[in-house]
Amino acid sequence: MEKKVEVKKGLCRWCHGWCKVEVTLEDGKVVKQWEDPDHPKAELLRKMVRPCPRARAVKEHYYHPDRLRYPLKRAGEKGEGKWQQISWDQAFEEIAAKIKNIVDRYGPEAICTTAGTSRTTRQYAMRFINLLDNPNNTGTTQICYGPGNTTSTAMYGFSDEGPGFSRQTKVAMFVGTNPEQAFHHQWFATLNMLKAGCKLIVIDPRRTVPAEKANLWLQLRPGTDCALLMAMINVIISEGLYDKEFVQKWCYGFDKLVERAKEYPLDRVAEITWVPADKIRDAARMYATHRPGLIVHSMGLEQISNGIQAIQARYILTAICGNIDVRGGEEYRIGPHEGLISEKELELNGALSEEQKAKQIGAERFRLSARSSYELIAEHGLHRNPCSYESFAHAPLAYRAMLTGKPYPIRGAITFQNNPMVANANTKLVYKALKSLDLYVVHDHWMTPSADIADYVTPCTCWLERPEIHTYNDFVQHVDVGERILPATVDGQWDRKTDYEFFRGLGIRLGQEKHWPWETAEEAMSYRLSPMGYDVASFIKETGGRLTPKREEKKYERIGFGTPTGKVELYSTIFEKIGYDPLPRYEEPSDSPISKPELAKEYPLILITGSRHQPFFHSEERQVDSLRKMHPWPLCQLHPETAAKFGISDGDWVWIESHIGRCMQKCQIFDGIDPRVVNAQHGWWYPELPGEEPWLHGVWESNINVVLDDDPEKCNKIYGSWPLRATLCKVYKAKTY
Repeated sequence: MEKKVEVKKGLCRWCHGWCKVEVTLEDGKVVKQWEDPDHPKAELLRKMVRPCPRARAVKEHYYHPDRLRYPLKRAGEKGEGKWQQISWDQAFEEIAAKIKNIVDRYGPEAICTTAGTSRTTRQYAMRFINLLDNPNNTGTTQICYGPGNTTSTAMYGFSDEGPGFSRQTKVAMFVGTNPEQAFHHQWFATLNMLKAGCKLIVIDPRRTVPAEKANLWLQLRPGTDCALLMAMINVIISEGLYDKEFVQKWCYGFDKLVERAKEYPLDRVAEITWVPADKIRDAARMYATHRPGLIVHSMGLEQISNGIQAIQARYILTAICGNIDVRGGEEYRIGPHEGLISEKELELNGALSEEQKAKQIGAERFRLSARSSYELIAEHGLHRNPCSYESFAHAPLAYRAMLTGKPYPIRGAITFQNNPMVANANTKLVYKALKSLDLYVVHDHWMTPSADIADYVTPCTCWLERPEIHTYNDFVQHVDVGERILPATVDGQWDRKTDYEFFRGLGIRLGQEKHWPWETAEEAMSYRLSPMGYDVASFIKETGGRLTPKREEKKYERIGFGTPTGKVELYSTIFEKIGYDPLPRYEEPSDSPISKPELAKEYPLILITGSRHQPFFHSEERQVDSLRKMHPWPLCQLHPETAAKFGISDGDWVWIESHIGRCMQKCQIFDGIDPRVVNAQHGWWYPELPGEEPWLHGVWESNINVVLDDDPEKCNKIYGSWPLRATLCKVYKAKTY
């Protein structure tokens, strides 16, 4: 019998690439995943998708026997590993009843959500909690994407999602990012730029592949980025290398910046950063004199205690060199597409009362991440309807509220496509907090260490089982749409639900029914497309799955900048208004040999973590066999001198210990790191180990977050980011049998 062959168009969500793909089915079974030939950048997609190990593992993931299939209810003590399969109706009824009981007793603020990566559709979670009159959606936004986007929007009035990789780019500077491992589309674009003669500057404590190809590699002391960038600003200003016309016409506060920059002479900064003064000068001159140029910073700046200030300096460099919104420079975007119903409209932020908004955990202390600051930025910004992605409650303070009841009790939590036990620092505290709750619900693909201690675990869909709309949280104007490729429910095999259907199911049972008019995720996403005259199916049929508005350069000449002054605010009036220094200033990392000399006697090495490593995406895919075989164990990089000093050989298991805990990883001898620095991989747990206590799928073994401290006193004082890139530790050989 001839096989039935279908080709469907999807959006791959195994990472942040959001590749437009075609998936071939034979008799309803996945055969292969390829790039979408109808995409405007199909050739680039081909280079990304076909060699991508995650793309090749599409069948393994979808058909994996360990994927969650039906809702589960805890049948024993928390963490005991005993579960009862239940129906979705029972799950919704019981969870909603428990939420109502907590709200009646403590108030709606006593529930929080913890959001995962971009695989989620957060707008529906926000809709649910706003209708609940709850201000506490938490997650990892303070260390991922939020700091850069919030700072750029405050300073420019535009989103920062726009490094315009192009053959016109004359210089690129990577600050604490490694696209060769993290973002394949950026890396292929970088290689094309280098072939066209682009200069490359890399600022990174490690000799990455981009560093090896760079014209200049600045190997700085972890956490000192702000000082280095301010020194570059000082050189550019003092030598008159800045774009005088752009600065005069379009920048606010340059005179004040000039005075602040003088505080960072090269000799002083060289001592702080470990980077020779002449290298800093050379980097400043190279960046300033080769235009257009772009800077990519990613998580390397967002995960240090002085991160917001470093990000300010990074955007100042872009501005004073006139690299804003020009081809080959940095494109600043004012999405979403004008014909699309925005995520903000779906979030129903107006449903959250002013009284409850003021109760957002951490808003009073870390004011840039407060909803009030988000609204202040949005009031002036040129971005149409920005979603509230950046204004998350502060996760470390939320976990403390679970344990202490201060400033008020948090007694229930819903985790969707997130694994707080692995994703958040201070794992021991997170564990105690989650286990103390009256209600803990996890909506995910797999049983994770976090799900192991939940009361209810429900199965969510992957991108193959749901429709997708991608606008990068509405910060870009192009629209990518993918269709549901495979069924989320197969009789007798599994019954999974999208984030939309999950939160709708709870919302209806909590009196929100009129606000959830669409029965399916397709209907909800078709509603977003309806002003353009499409639903999901017709959009894909008529456009091929993508709309790309024509690019407009130098939009500011037509509309200005979306800030209170209408200019790029080198001196941020928004920062000033909410009580912070309007200009960047370097501060020593919260834990370092200089700030904590006594602690450094016991823990003499500087630990960095969070660097991306293929083929995994954060803590995901550890159970996919083909990917795990490529990278079976967590690796800790030590310089040969450091390893020899402590009697450690390549391949040895070593303990990495800080003042709050220790974990074990495998040593990789690496001479591309300073002898005073240790690099440990993040996101490690072992799905092959038992889920019940004490194992919890190996969460205590190699999870670097066991070692990292999220003490609010050590977090960035402006935004609340907890430090992952510069803390003190020691290493020693582990005894293995």
